Amino acid sequence: MGECKLDHSLTDVQQKLKSQSNFLPAELYQKFETFLKRDLSQEALNKAFHLLKKYDLASEEEQSVRNEKIEELIQTTS
Repeated sequence: MGECKLDHSLTDVQQKLKSQSNFLPAELYQKFETFLKRDLSQEALNKAFHLLKKYDLASEEEQSVRNEKIEELIQTTS
């Protein structure tokens, strides 16, 4: 995942999460929805968006890595 110079809005991230919902583990999807209800920094929104971007096209191994990074983001961002 390359660095993107665009700032992604909460709506962008919510739409991306919804578009990837069939590919994410159900429990992780639920955690992600709860995470998006917090007051998040722009950096957190951008990270979240890029972890979801093209998730469906990623290999199982890459999805597993992203799942771990999503869990980290959710736990460390408060």
